[in-house]
Amino acid sequence: MEKQERSSFSSRVGFVLAASGSAVGLGNLWRFPYLAARYGGGIFLLVYLILVVTFGFSLMITEFAIGRKTKLSCIGAYGALDKRFNFLGWIAAFVPLIITPYYCVIGGWVMKYLWTFISGGALEAADNGGFFSRFIGFDAGSLPATILNFSGPTPWFVLFVLITGLVVIFGVQKGIENASRLMMPVLAVLIVVIALYSLTIPGALAGVKYYLMPDFSQFSASTVLGACGQMFYSMSLAMGITITYGSYMPKENLLEHSVTQIEIFDTLFAFFAGLMIIPAVIAFNGGDPSQVNSGPSLMFISLPMVFDSMKFGTVIGAVFFLLVLFAALTSSIALMETLASVIMDKFKLKRIPATLIIIAICLVVGMLSCLGYGPWESVTIIGMQFLDFFDFISNSVLMPIVAVLTCVLIGHVVGTRVVADEVKSGAGSFHREKLHRVMIRWIAPILLVAILASELASKIFGVFSI
Repeated sequence: MEKQERSSFSSRVGFVLAASGSAVGLGNLWRFPYLAARYGGGIFLLVYLILVVTFGFSLMITEFAIGRKTKLSCIGAYGALDKRFNFLGWIAAFVPLIITPYYCVIGGWVMKYLWTFISGGALEAADNGGFFSRFIGFDAGSLPATILNFSGPTPWFVLFVLITGLVVIFGVQKGIENASRLMMPVLAVLIVVIALYSLTIPGALAGVKYYLMPDFSQFSASTVLGACGQMFYSMSLAMGITITYGSYMPKENLLEHSVTQIEIFDTLFAFFAGLMIIPAVIAFNGGDPSQVNSGPSLMFISLPMVFDSMKFGTVIGAVFFLLVLFAALTSSIALMETLASVIMDKFKLKRIPATLIIIAICLVVGMLSCLGYGPWESVTIIGMQFLDFFDFISNSVLMPIVAVLTCVLIGHVVGTRVVADEVKSGAGSFHREKLHRVMIRWIAPILLVAILASELASKIFGVFSI
């Protein structure tokens, strides 16, 4: 495939902040605390940390190396290594195409809640799910009235898509890198401040002890699979993002060092998310870890009730949803940039028309998820609403498949030396090369197949879920 002149990050700091922003997202905030509470707190945290520096590191550095070596988006990068794997690039590109629209819908929900807290509606939002149900299920009777009314989710979804698209239009350095330089430090400060404040809540120390002290009696295979699945999603693997960002990375940057910094930042964010949410929710519910829910119910139902019970809860809630908004934006920017990069590579378009095409696709496809709990609630796919179906197909099916096939390509077809040589080209050494070789060839594929099997078993047969 003919290569166009490639954009690049201006510095290693810009690359690390942008790549960290792509990893830090809603999964850290509403999935990690839930899984940590469900699988024993401290023991889950310990297993997660071990997997990050082994499994996560190996997959992440593999994808960054593929991108930097080929200087292509995922649509062409796999085929550049071996033409027989050109199909894998199409599957990988399909993942963000599914995720970006519904992710922007959830980003719109976050914007609505931020506005609600800023405008003094904290008490209204803390009504045990009623506010959230009315908002996402809004139906004004006619479709135009439903779409245009700010009491429903559609205008907020459109606004979130447009903000994301504007950053992508400005390009790698002026758009993504500058936005990341602004948002990532603010994110770090906000999450530390809220986490520290949550520790002052009466009864929070019991939650802190549960979260930080490993109880080895609660260790099980489910703990490993849960931690492995969360780490896989949290680090933005197998969705084309890391390959795309890797293609923008200058050769002289130290790849291994940069990946280490990214995994540290992402892990610290997940850690503080747990420290921020688990003690607060456990204290609010009288010491019961099972009340730390997953997904939207945690973010949009449980936490507003917790904030309402806190001193300065309106202010803390507003700051929290500002944090969530920034986390959602950094990830949605990375997702949309991945798609724009694919369009630019495949059809040789300039950045602005490529991005406008992706914005249009997101608005059309995202409308299914946006209205899927309101006017189109009766329309389901294999028993799931549109948003839930898109989330299942992308996260639980396609991403593990892409990751497994990536391991096959690198571990058993072209050889792990391809990655090792690319890492060494900028640094001269690859300190975790042996670990990488073993993980990519043998351990990572086994864990990924286990993740895929458990998710499918859960959704199809209701047997097991991580």
